[in-house]
Amino acid sequence: MNLKKKKPGFIETCAASDMAFLLIIYFIVIAGFNINMGFIINLPARESTRLILREDLLRFSIEADGRLIYNNNSIEISEAENLIRSAKTTNPDIAVMLSIDPEAVWQRVVVFVELAQDLQIEAFSFSMMKDS
Repeated sequence: MNLKKKKPGFIETCAASDMAFLLIIYFIVIAGFNINMGFIINLPARESTRLILREDLLRFSIEADGRLIYNNNSIEISEAENLIRSAKTTNPDIAVMLSIDPEAVWQRVVVFVELAQDLQIEAFSFSMMKDS
């Protein structure tokens, strides 16, 4: 007479249900991570028209060598932040325009766009400069 008991397999034990539960938790946690790979910019409606006065427009440009230019003077990004912040406190409808040289370092452009986003500039425009 053989009195050996047969060992239960993986399916017959509760290990399979534990493993399924852990996998469900793992996928829920992983799905919760949202990686932002771009900028969220609110674009105006196609039908909207908005007039911007010259006094309400701050014009910046980024040169090929990475210099940030305002009123024909080279400035640092911190100075641009101070200019935009002070202009926004006096006039909340301030508009910022950025002209970009096609040879400019892309990181400088990203830093400036992030600055405009952080300062919550509602009217922000950027364009590429024409090749000379």
